[in-house]
Amino acid sequence: MTRLRLRPESGFAVPFANRAPDRLRLAAALLLTLVVAACGRGQQHGGFGGFPPAPVTLSEVKTVTVPLRFEYVGQTAGSKEAEVRARVQGILEKRAYQEGGRVAAGQVLFVIDPKPYAVMVAQNEASLAQAEAEHAQAKRNLERLRALISENAISRREFDDAVSAEESSSAGVKLAQAKVAESRLNLGYTTVNAPVAGFASRAMKSEGSLVSPGQDSLLTTISQIDPLYINFSISEAEKLRIDRLTAQGKLVAPDGKKGQEIGLRLSDGSTFPRKGKLAFIDSRINPDTGSFDARATIANADSALRPGQFVRVLVEGNTRPNAILVPQRAVLEGPKGKVVYIAEKAPDGKDIAVQRPVEAGDWVSIEGENQWIIEAGLKPGDKVVVDGVAKVSLAPPGVPVPIMVGPPPGAGGDPSKGGAPDPSKGEVKKGDPAKQ
Repeated sequence: MTRLRLRPESGFAVPFANRAPDRLRLAAALLLTLVVAACGRGQQHGGFGGFPPAPVTLSEVKTVTVPLRFEYVGQTAGSKEAEVRARVQGILEKRAYQEGGRVAAGQVLFVIDPKPYAVMVAQNEASLAQAEAEHAQAKRNLERLRALISENAISRREFDDAVSAEESSSAGVKLAQAKVAESRLNLGYTTVNAPVAGFASRAMKSEGSLVSPGQDSLLTTISQIDPLYINFSISEAEKLRIDRLTAQGKLVAPDGKKGQEIGLRLSDGSTFPRKGKLAFIDSRINPDTGSFDARATIANADSALRPGQFVRVLVEGNTRPNAILVPQRAVLEGPKGKVVYIAEKAPDGKDIAVQRPVEAGDWVSIEGENQWIIEAGLKPGDKVVVDGVAKVSLAPPGVPVPIMVGPPPGAGGDPSKGGAPDPSKGEVKKGDPAKQ
């Protein structure tokens, strides 16, 4: 049997030979139909992108007075830092204190070999005795010649020589007395006593070392730690900002008579149980650090703090009146800065959320919840979206988003149900809480 193979001539279209374009056109038509249907459903339900209105909770903006607590890095120091130095040269024979322990004022710390200085005292005392004997002889000669000069039995020159000899011997006695005093003083310096009470650091020289006055004379250091100093610095920018807020009435300092309290946070994160007082803030900028030096004092009778510890200084007592607070979770980072969503009414009466840019300042931690202090962009009475911001933020910027308003946090006044924190228990922070 012969098989025939048909070949289409040029221009002859075989049915269904090229169906791919038809399929693409059909798929596009179906997709367009689905999009139109989805848009119709979205408009029917009043949501964005076909979703129902986002459930949110709102917080009404109010002005409150917030306590501000500024935080700085500081280091403790003794209220008296006494350097114990060798004042005479000699061999260090003994260290008479416990390194790192408490010492009393006048307590013996070191003993330098006293024997050479004891010999010097004996020599100078002998010289003094000799000078006193010579002076006594000169005085007796002067008394004899004084009687003779009244009778013109001797020349005036002889009498003047006797007067000069008596005066010279008197000066010799004073010089010998000074040398005795000096030698006794040096002998006393061989016993090194504590100038103040406090805690003594390690000994810089060991027994048997040669010590001498001068640059290398330091033996140890004593720190008086009750009261204790806390030294810290305030940057120039921070000081200018505080002064500006004070001038604008946005920062109220405590009564000057009471002083400004400070708290301490230790390196392990714990809070020191006692409060201190701000002693001073320098009026000049330290050229070495470019900041203002400041100092606080705190009672330390139990020696709980030691010199050299790094702490965080919490300057308390300032308040921020008429502050607008917004929970940190309600503030988003937009392309041009921070934004919040405000609840408004659409022309048809439905609830919508509108994006609004804000200027955020410091943030405060109130009862464990971070809240921004809003400097500009909000006013009392505005209703800020607090919960549900993530769903609302899916909309493009400037597009109102339908929302479904739920009960505000803490409805019924029960703080356990998410009510607003008490602003009187705030702690001011600086910067972005997400970066803390």
